Amino acid sequence: MHIDVAIGYQKSSGGLRLLVDSTGLKFLGEGEWKRKKHGSEYRRQWRKLHNSIDAKTLQIRAVQLTANNVSDSQVLEDLLAQIPLDEQIDSAYTDGAYDTKRCRQVIADRQGHAVIPPRKNAKPWKDTKSSSLERNELLRTVKRLGRTLWKKWSGYHRRSLVETKMHCIKLLGDKLCSRNFDSQVNEIHARVAVFNKFTELGRPHTQVVT
Repeated sequence: MHIDVAIGYQKSSGGLRLLVDSTGLKFLGEGEWKRKKHGSEYRRQWRKLHNSIDAKTLQIRAVQLTANNVSDSQVLEDLLAQIPLDEQIDSAYTDGAYDTKRCRQVIADRQGHAVIPPRKNAKPWKDTKSSSLERNELLRTVKRLGRTLWKKWSGYHRRSLVETKMHCIKLLGDKLCSRNFDSQVNEIHARVAVFNKFTELGRPHTQVVT
């Protein structure tokens, strides 16, 4: 059964700085649930939760639940598609798993800047697309300055915020209660809606008093 869960959020002023990450969530499949119920040995299965957080409001702006064998880079386009076209994406911060031509291109297609560290064994790309040329320049910069200095210069440290939020999400439960995929999606959307509301209530609001 599919239930549309409205995920509220505060719209940021100016361009969005998106922090992207993923984490694993355990669940019991049908067979595992039956074995647990009847006292036999069982082994948990995993889903992968991908999300994108607004660095300013710290609310989740995009979420996708997949099988555990789906790579992070495969999901980025779907995450960005959840951001309304009338909202400017200023930048997207990810880890090196997203250092692919496709990921950099989908960010560029939204006029965003990709803040993605190249993989440690990365080689220059030979095509002449602007996103590839930008990545090759980044590769040269990282080799010249070192990763530590580049991360400080680029503001890459912001990604620690999404890792902290991933931990907060798991405080709502590090396991999925539902056993079939559609119900698990509903469950995650409900959790994200609650998480965003808690985040909004916890943020200070400045009010001008005259």
